[in-house]
Amino acid sequence: MWLKPEEVLLKNALKLWLMERSNDYFVLQRRRGYGEDGGGGLTGLLVGTLDSVLDSTAKVAPFRILHQTPDSQVYLSIACGANREEIMKHWDWLEQNIMKTLSVFDSSKDITNFVQGKIRGLIAEEGKHSFAKEDDPEKFRETLLKFEKCFGLPEQEKLVTYYSCSYWKGRVPCQGWLYLSTNFLSFYSFLLGSEVKLIISWDAVSKLEKTSNVILTESIHVCSQGESHYFSMFLHINQTYLLMEQLASYAVKRLFDKETFDNDPILEDPLQITKRGLEDRAHSEHFNAFFRLPKEETLKEVHECFLWVPFSHFNAHGKMCISENYICFASQDGNLCSVIIPFREVLAIDKTNDSSKSVIISIKGKTAFRFSEVTNFEQLVAKLRLKCGAASNQYHDISTEVPIGSHSIDPSDNIEVQSLTCQREYSETVNTEALMTVYHPQNVEILNSKMLKEKMKEQSWNILFSECGRGVTMFRTKKTRDLVIRGIPETLRGELWMLFSGAVNDMAANPGYYAKVVEQSLGTCNLATEEIERDLRRSLPEHPAFQSDTGISALRRVLTAYAYRNPKIGYCQAMNILTSVLLLYAKEEEAFWLLVAVCERMLPDYFNRRIIGALVDQAVFEELIRDHLPQLTEHMTDMTFFSSISLSWFLTLFISVLPIESAVNVVDCFFYDGIKAILQLGLAILDYNLDKLLSCKDDAEAVTALNRFFDSITNKDSPLPSSVQQGSNVSDEKSSHIRVDITDLIRESNEKYGNIRCEDIHTMRCRNRLYVIQTLEETTKQNVLRVVSQDVKLSLQDLDELFVIFKKELFFSYYWCLSCPVLKHHDPSLPYLEQYQIDCQQFRVLYHLLSPWAPSANKDSLALWTFRLLDENSDCLINFKEFSSAIDIMYNGSFTEKLKLLFKLHIPPAYTEVKSKDPSKGDELSKEELLYFSQLRVSKPASEKEAESVKNSPEKGKGKVDIQAYLNQWQDELFKKEENIKDLPRMKQSQFIQFSKTLYNLFHGDPEEELLYQAIAVVTSLLLRMEEVGRTLHSPTSSAKGFSGTVCVSGGPSEGKTESPLEKDPSLLREEPQWSFAFEQILASFLNEPAVVRYFEKPIDVKAKLENAKTSQLSSRYKM
Repeated sequence: MWLKPEEVLLKNALKLWLMERSNDYFVLQRRRGYGEDGGGGLTGLLVGTLDSVLDSTAKVAPFRILHQTPDSQVYLSIACGANREEIMKHWDWLEQNIMKTLSVFDSSKDITNFVQGKIRGLIAEEGKHSFAKEDDPEKFRETLLKFEKCFGLPEQEKLVTYYSCSYWKGRVPCQGWLYLSTNFLSFYSFLLGSEVKLIISWDAVSKLEKTSNVILTESIHVCSQGESHYFSMFLHINQTYLLMEQLASYAVKRLFDKETFDNDPILEDPLQITKRGLEDRAHSEHFNAFFRLPKEETLKEVHECFLWVPFSHFNAHGKMCISENYICFASQDGNLCSVIIPFREVLAIDKTNDSSKSVIISIKGKTAFRFSEVTNFEQLVAKLRLKCGAASNQYHDISTEVPIGSHSIDPSDNIEVQSLTCQREYSETVNTEALMTVYHPQNVEILNSKMLKEKMKEQSWNILFSECGRGVTMFRTKKTRDLVIRGIPETLRGELWMLFSGAVNDMAANPGYYAKVVEQSLGTCNLATEEIERDLRRSLPEHPAFQSDTGISALRRVLTAYAYRNPKIGYCQAMNILTSVLLLYAKEEEAFWLLVAVCERMLPDYFNRRIIGALVDQAVFEELIRDHLPQLTEHMTDMTFFSSISLSWFLTLFISVLPIESAVNVVDCFFYDGIKAILQLGLAILDYNLDKLLSCKDDAEAVTALNRFFDSITNKDSPLPSSVQQGSNVSDEKSSHIRVDITDLIRESNEKYGNIRCEDIHTMRCRNRLYVIQTLEETTKQNVLRVVSQDVKLSLQDLDELFVIFKKELFFSYYWCLSCPVLKHHDPSLPYLEQYQIDCQQFRVLYHLLSPWAPSANKDSLALWTFRLLDENSDCLINFKEFSSAIDIMYNGSFTEKLKLLFKLHIPPAYTEVKSKDPSKGDELSKEELLYFSQLRVSKPASEKEAESVKNSPEKGKGKVDIQAYLNQWQDELFKKEENIKDLPRMKQSQFIQFSKTLYNLFHGDPEEELLYQAIAVVTSLLLRMEEVGRTLHSPTSSAKGFSGTVCVSGGPSEGKTESPLEKDPSLLREEPQWSFAFEQILASFLNEPAVVRYFEKPIDVKAKLENAKTSQLSSRYKM
């Protein structure tokens, strides 16, 4: 065990210890008399006596490790062990993780301090596992307080766990604590007066991986916003990495990929995330993926045991995994043996009375499974009987669990249908035979060589069924895989696809679902159905099944039903090609459930708007090419070539590039092995064509070479008629190419690349998913900046930083507020500018951080009016283009532009009277008040022109988007002239009073404050006199003598603080007729005041403001 470092004086050690191992920094010692023949002589005997007699309550451990400081007799004890095996684990860990690191320090003092800090961290790490099991909640509470104190995050930020580790700042490590919370990765270190603090939000992480190099044996590399961070010396690095991966993936799904997140209710509430919950979730996901179970299944318990394999006559050692509806078993060697037992198939659960601790599970079909050496087997039997009873009740009302394949019964005999219409529709859809049996029935009388091979394949599978069972509970063994690689027989293909994909379980759990969805989706008309109709006749057009109404109608029903079931995916190109092949070999309802399995489990996120899943697997494929075909990587200057050629491979499972008779063999392997089969085959294809690809001079030549290779692939054992086979229709000119049999190619892919593990693919998928989504986000940002930069004077770099701050504020709003509706508007299919928008509350925070006018006393009102001005379409949201236009004027606008902006803030539609409910808060507005005032609309637009623009705005309408309105708006923007100041409405009396107050607030604290106040008074007086003269000319009876006299007395420089009479007593104007001023009048008056012109034209350092906003954005948001 690790020990709290304590000094040991070797000089007076009385030779009680013997040195076993040593290096420059550490010494491993053994206590005399321990592990020696004869007890180590007299000295050993003496030491043993001292240990056992003098202090029997604190017996000394026989092994210890000391940290030695050069040129010193004082050593530090850092570890001890009861036996050699225990102490060697500690010694090996020190050599692998610490030794190389210590060489970077300059002084021995720094080395000693680092070692002490590291060992203390390890002790705390080991102690932490007790309270991770809730044995010591007080310790966790203490850590939570430290976390909140160090980083100043709101109390809603949930700390998940923490680890002792080292953070590398340059070439020197800082020993401290890594805190993992729901939204942030945080690190804190304080050693010898040096503080290191780091906060990285998970949504900013673009790369997360385990790495190793000369100095760092094993470390975790985190890349965020272009900066790399390395953390090392973890006690349990794999556990730490897994949790970091889960938290980063969760944040990315939640903020960027809502299509996936909305389908994932488990993680909706950040406050419910715990370390144990994340670990359980990871185990459940691995369990469901391995056994191809529905996503809803949760792994409840795992038992190590033996399963009797009758056909091999031996007990397979492995693990029994139990979920709500399934009992599964996998041998330690996953390929050796695995079994899935749904509770719906279980008839009885018994236990044996002998010492074997066996559990016997009897299922339908007179089969039983015997699990032996099960820990707590009696309790397990009781639990399973309860589950079995619940499952039998659940399925009692279900009159069918549809078996599949040629041996299945007709499901229409067992399902109750409520109406004749529904019954007719049901029989029309669900009872349709697989199209292959209709269009290519096998003629038993014709036995050519291909048919004989097909019959031999069938016989091989029948032998396997007799040994391993048939249906969902069959044993899956290495022999099963070998038969799949050879190609599944035509007659069994639909049945085994359903079985290996897990679709059989989905269909059994949802009887009648497909017929109901087909009925509900009939006649629907939307974008998905329009695209489906367009692509129907492009799906295997050469096959006779899809040259008739039978095949086309079945394809239409399956695709439309799926689009209805999952509107978030709807319909995506490539789904038609895949579904048409499924319909050839499976009944229509089975084809629907196979499509569900592919889209929702086996190829997650492939068939959505951004095909993120396919892009992720392409990145995984590129990574595998680098590992397995390095010479190809060196030859290809641009790895995107592989992405461009492989996209159709992944989206259509090679169906679009291979002849149909060969492609179905690939689909066989896909349903058995998942994406692993596609990746292996892709590598084998590149490997087979390696010499040709290395000799290619450009991408076009490489594509041609691969296309010729695909044309040369055949399936010599296919029993399909030559009229259907695409490989047999190759022209004579191309027949000179060497033929490649698909079975040989698949077998070669398994032999060469079968060692690629599913767990490694999962890890690569997680790692590359972060990169792919961040790349898509970067593309969005660059497109937004490209559009916005044309209309503002801010530099591209400043605009980039402004966008980062804008988007970060949006995410901050969603970190701890589940009800926040802001991100509900995030839709990647929208135009780039509309993907991220902020409401008035977020705008206020950004206004306070960024606006040069923020120090004003009425800053909340100014933020509110600015937001209302920018929100032209009155949806209470503004995009980055609108936001940046206002910031740009405040920093880079001319005197006229800034004054015009202030003028427009004080007239409708921007201006509204603001009064806080709490007088003690002054001009400060609560969040509720702010949102209320932001939603207030003027009763009538200021002009007909404005009314027209509001009416014609195509954005965010509740109905269908008006494309013509978009085009008109785009054309108007292209030819938009600069706003004419003559078109601005006049400012009314009450608005002018507020305008004057705002100017006073803005000028407060300026070095020329008195001059500026005096200028306001002079301009106010002048404007009122001008208005009096104008009114006198038009109406001689009216007089504003009293009022103008009051204005003339506006304070001079002798007053302590000049205050406008309008501000002192606004009632002075109420008795007089209403006054109003044109912007031209106000502008002309202020142009005569040099102090005001200087104030608005003085340069402001926008870079410093942006930098300050970035550093203080998180803290300032919660101080507010």
